[in-house]
Amino acid sequence: MSNIVNLRQARKDKARGDKQREAEANRAKFGRTKAQRQADAEQAARRAQLLDGAFREDRRDASSPEDEA
Repeated sequence: MSNIVNLRQARKDKARGDKQREAEANRAKFGRTKAQRQADAEQAARRAQLLDGAFREDRRDASSPEDEA
């Protein structure tokens, strides 16, 4: 004999499971500590500063020939 299943309860169980999986994905995606966010911001600032320091001054100040026309 088969097992009797309450469909309302099964639907709610499925919805709970879906919410748990979504919450787990969001925790992995967005759940970062303040220290981690600050470290990433500092690293991005260092990268930007390093990139800006690699520009040649004459290239940064020079306008393109298309701008003069």
